[in-house]
Amino acid sequence: MHCLEPDLNVLRAPNPSPMTGDGTNTYIVGRKDLCIIDPGPDDEAHCATLLHFLRQGRQLRKILVTHSHLDHSPLARKLADHTGAEILAFGDSLAGRSARMNALAQTGDAGGGEGVDVAFRPDQTLRDGDTVQIEGDMIRAIWTPGHFGNHLCFEWRGAVFSGDHVMGWSSTFVSPPDGDIGAYMRSLDRLTKESPRRLYPGHGAPIDAPLQRIAELRAHRLAREEAIFVRLAHGARTLPQLVAEIYTDTPTALHAAAGRNVFAHLINLHERGQVKCHPTLAPEAIFARVEREC
Repeated sequence: MHCLEPDLNVLRAPNPSPMTGDGTNTYIVGRKDLCIIDPGPDDEAHCATLLHFLRQGRQLRKILVTHSHLDHSPLARKLADHTGAEILAFGDSLAGRSARMNALAQTGDAGGGEGVDVAFRPDQTLRDGDTVQIEGDMIRAIWTPGHFGNHLCFEWRGAVFSGDHVMGWSSTFVSPPDGDIGAYMRSLDRLTKESPRRLYPGHGAPIDAPLQRIAELRAHRLAREEAIFVRLAHGARTLPQLVAEIYTDTPTALHAAAGRNVFAHLINLHERGQVKCHPTLAPEAIFARVEREC
């Protein structure tokens, strides 16, 4: 357990991986009446440490979940059963999807579904702007779809718990139909308008220059989009061809994840009428630029 600032502690779950960095950050807000943000994976040791902390004259009142991936949400129900705390989130793992992503999911053409906590159900749903009170403090929900349709960030005392929407150590994984690049970019803009003093991400260290980091992530995504466009200018490409040509410095073991990000960009470009595909919009399609007449 590590104290980050008054009334805020963090416990890192023991689930390091290429996708989670050093592990999932579980944040504990408050002094006596507590709120946990992202309880983390269903790990016995992690659960035992949290319960030991709670037994020291403290009471867990609320469990907030940024989104329902298996590294963030599964421990919520077990903690709730032990403590009587209420679980709050945007909704289940289908909540917040766009009509376009729902359509892709129904056809089965999009693939995806990596790491989804399909069993997750909150006790209470939070909408954009809803607030939760803990010991006189207000925690405000900010709906930030993109990494996941039900993704929420949480504002507290001018800082924002940013989940997997903004991290310092890595860019964000976006895999359709759960992920949506267009929504992700809009959510970056939304978080910029919040002008947070600090970001507490779901993985990695706190971010002390939030607006700079958000701008970097926006630029990274625009650069990735441009890279796709440049490759397609030389002719039609399959998704594996685009990944091999763009991610030249990335280990091949990570190419599958990279391909999901590229596919997310291609869906967005297709929606904007800048890319066409054959025979249908799917990872196995052949993609080409839509040339505009002068």
